[in-house]
Amino acid sequence: MKLRIATYNIHKGVSAFGRKARIHDLKEAIKLLDADLVFLQEVQGQHDHHAKKHANWPEQAQHEFLAGDSHLSAYGMNAVYEHGHHGNALLSRLPILQASNHDVSDHAYEQRGILHVQIQLDDVQAHCFVIHLGLFAASRRRQIQALIQQIQTHVPHNQPLIIAGDFNDWSQRLSHTLYKELGVIEAFDIANHKQNEVPSMALKRDALSSVKTLFQAKSKHARTFPAGLPWLSLDRVYLRGFQVEQAHVLSGKPWSQLSDHVPIAVDLKLNRLQLHHG
Repeated sequence: MKLRIATYNIHKGVSAFGRKARIHDLKEAIKLLDADLVFLQEVQGQHDHHAKKHANWPEQAQHEFLAGDSHLSAYGMNAVYEHGHHGNALLSRLPILQASNHDVSDHAYEQRGILHVQIQLDDVQAHCFVIHLGLFAASRRRQIQALIQQIQTHVPHNQPLIIAGDFNDWSQRLSHTLYKELGVIEAFDIANHKQNEVPSMALKRDALSSVKTLFQAKSKHARTFPAGLPWLSLDRVYLRGFQVEQAHVLSGKPWSQLSDHVPIAVDLKLNRLQLHHG
């Protein structure tokens, strides 16, 4: 089974300091992605000030508005304030079986959560984790450990796994931990290797061994921030049980004008043999 996924930090659907509403343009742009699963960060479930300030501000929560008639949605509320709240969301063309949000806030100044959504993918259940980690390195390390513990406890090795979102990991120090503990790959690690090398690494019986080999080849994560001239690698897609066919950064217009991040889109194929041997 083939699948297209995307991850995107939408900056709450507004321009810098909330001067202009971008949410309607974002909806049209997200349609262009034609993605089966869209992992979203900084999604506003409610914002009374923006609703009063901007004409035609959607009456629905942003995740419901962006989902429209084509997708289902799940939302994890993280940051709560007097005039509303925001968090992570997943838009899905596939049936959503279950969704839960886990608070991983590390201090009072940043409210962070991990949204775990189980979807029906062909005849198997797939586990999707929508991530937006903290701005401080120590916070990110603790949040990654919380993610690892959650996955090791609740995700069977024979079920597909997707972890995607804004990792705020500009120093690129978190991948090694995820590779080692979860046996995942990052979409652009595969995309940067020669096509004829991919199957041999993806189908090894020892998944952790192949991941270690992959990491030693120097990871080159996608540059997604700032949107006008992306040079920091903040947004990631980590996978287990899939083969990556294509991975793209959507830079330039309209993406450079919609948020402070640009999105990533990845075409995947379910790898049943890897799941069987995992």
